[in-house]
Amino acid sequence: MTEEARQHVVDADDEHLRRLIHEHLKVFAQFTSENCAICEALAPPFAKFVDAPENVGILFIRLNVDQNPVAKKMMEQKAAPFFVSYCQGRLLECDALTEEHQVVEQLERLRAFAPVK
Repeated sequence: MTEEARQHVVDADDEHLRRLIHEHLKVFAQFTSENCAICEALAPPFAKFVDAPENVGILFIRLNVDQNPVAKKMMEQKAAPFFVSYCQGRLLECDALTEEHQVVEQLERLRAFAPVK
């Protein structure tokens, strides 16, 4: 795969996230926090998912809650890392996940979700 063809994890802020979930059919977002060991451990697998052929068509976004007021308020009741699946601008699923297999399972559910036509 060439570097030009490769997808990347998009670092976004609150406003950018709201726009992107409506511009892309499916979005998988990771809410992270500084000094979060689990966030650091899950960063490489999250970045790897972007290049998997089965994930073409899914936009991968990362938000640092320490730098985004809306996300930070949302995370006051949850622990980072927090993963959110969106389809057609709608939230499908959100959960604090701590293991790679849990992230894979949520991503599989997003891939399997049939959008409304």
